[in-house]
Amino acid sequence: MASRNPLLFLLLLLLAAIFSGHVSAGHSSDLVAELVALRSRSASGVIHLDDAAVSRFLSSVPSPRPYSFLVFFDAAQLRSNPDLHLAKLRSEFALLSASFLSYNPSSSDLFFADIEFKESQHSFSLFEVSSLPHVRLIGPADASLRDSVPMDQSHFSRLAESMAEFVESRTGLSVGPIARPPPVSGRQVAILIALLVILSPFLIKRILKGDTILHDPNVWMGSAIFVYFFSVSGAMHNIIRGMPMFLSDRNDPNRMVFFYQGSGMQLGAEGFAVGFLYTIVGLMIAVVTHGLVKVRSLATQRMCMLVVMVVACWAVNKVVYLDNWKTGYSIHAFWPNSWR
Repeated sequence: MASRNPLLFLLLLLLAAIFSGHVSAGHSSDLVAELVALRSRSASGVIHLDDAAVSRFLSSVPSPRPYSFLVFFDAAQLRSNPDLHLAKLRSEFALLSASFLSYNPSSSDLFFADIEFKESQHSFSLFEVSSLPHVRLIGPADASLRDSVPMDQSHFSRLAESMAEFVESRTGLSVGPIARPPPVSGRQVAILIALLVILSPFLIKRILKGDTILHDPNVWMGSAIFVYFFSVSGAMHNIIRGMPMFLSDRNDPNRMVFFYQGSGMQLGAEGFAVGFLYTIVGLMIAVVTHGLVKVRSLATQRMCMLVVMVVACWAVNKVVYLDNWKTGYSIHAFWPNSWR
């Protein structure tokens, strides 16, 4: 009888292990099914997590988990901060999730989620997130949430495309092509084509008569001035980089900063100010070369030239002063070296 007790004990242990394994597998499959259901309720496939959901799907689930999570950390009160670009990054994260779901419709290996600071301050502390923007990948083998992999700031540079590279390099999963929505929908294109067809007889008639906006020289002149201002003001740089027009002073929130000292950053107001000065000089040169030469009065010509030279020197001096102030380099190109 005593010799059978060890065998009975081992048999009970084996049965308990098998039973616990089935329970664990059943619990994991239930969690995956619940996550798939939550994902299906979101248009982009991003699951919104709070402290309870983080505990249920991450911190209380022993590793290895049957899934990974890519979590975007958000703060509603900081979305309007132009330095963080949270709103833009949040939409790009949703685009990344939708593209992954479109390319992997039945995948349960990776889920995309977001966490909002006010709702889930405890979760922020579990992940030790102290600054935004922040994206973190929680792998199946990450026993502690602090051991998960944060996304480097360089992976925000090209928005969803660079985020996809991070996901593919860390998980081995293919995100697929980023399916960006077209700027003009098919319905809008159809409406535009219908309008062109309806208005085509009137347009052709006005074109043959030479009575269109494209035949107006003032329109061409205004367009040329706009293109010149757009070129010299750095507007394209502001659009590509998403630079704000101004910032609030960190020391005094009620004070606005329109000129930022430092060559690594240019605010929109700085570019517009310099572009305005350059445009003034360009317009004065155009007036002198095309209009002033037709004036017969020599005294008027000399007076206008004197005014143009004074204003041009003032404008160029302001541009050089701003460049010196931002970069810290001094430019001495106005006077010969022997005069200094």
